[in-house]
Amino acid sequence: MKFVRFKNENNENLGIFNNDESKIIEISSVLNGRKFSSMIDLIENITEEEIELLQKTFGGKISEFVQYDVSRVKICSPIKRPIHDIICVGVNYKDHLEETKESFKDDFTEPAKTVYFSKRASEIIGAEDAVKSRMDLDTHLDYEVELAVIMGKRGTDIAREDVEKYIFGYSIFNDISARVMQQSHLQWYRGKSLDTYSSMGPSILHKTALPFPIEVDVKSYVNNELRQSSNTKLFLADIPQIISEISTGITLEPGDIIITGTPSGVGMGMKPQGFMKKGDIVTCEIPEIGKLINTIE
Repeated sequence: MKFVRFKNENNENLGIFNNDESKIIEISSVLNGRKFSSMIDLIENITEEEIELLQKTFGGKISEFVQYDVSRVKICSPIKRPIHDIICVGVNYKDHLEETKESFKDDFTEPAKTVYFSKRASEIIGAEDAVKSRMDLDTHLDYEVELAVIMGKRGTDIAREDVEKYIFGYSIFNDISARVMQQSHLQWYRGKSLDTYSSMGPSILHKTALPFPIEVDVKSYVNNELRQSSNTKLFLADIPQIISEISTGITLEPGDIIITGTPSGVGMGMKPQGFMKKGDIVTCEIPEIGKLINTIE
């Protein structure tokens, strides 16, 4: 079951895809008029009984509910404005670790433990939205396909064996990066946080759709050229480790977004380097979730 945020004319709404993803079922019509102000509000307050009711609707007849043709609405990023900065896991695939060492040379030391940093996003863009590139600041514009984990419950000091209980679902994230800015500072925050440099979507796949820990393919393309291709089973730190570790002494809240690292094949690591330019179309794909497509402006 996939949760989406969408716009119909001037109205913003929340829904779930039907089986073939040709239609969106309005959630409030299934839940007897119950409305949520945002996806974060839904994540925090929807009950298990309501989730089960939506799942029955997803797998059954939908004619009695309010529904929209996908072709007639605008699908937005599932979460427009995160409640905190996005939590990022760095160099979490061995092949990307190696290409990062090569690209950063003397400015990068292989970490002994999992790398965590944050990324600011005043607004997350979604599928089919444009990345407004700041080539005046940095022409080395790069892509990073990542699996995003969306927290569903508030928790601190979460045990590894309990991690799945605290997850709501998963999405696709493009951690767009300005590489010169990233390398010019001791921290990566500025080079990762320019406006529109966070893209997520097209939906949030509910956790019940996949066995845990999940193993999914992650791929990226620039102008239909395959650039990245790997699987989350190759994580150096898996999702139970990441969430258990980052929650030790730090409270995670419903709607928090954790992006879990990117595999090799980024533009920075290519020879010659393959940075994005205006007019390029970048596609990030996780088959179970969908495709996240953006154009560079």
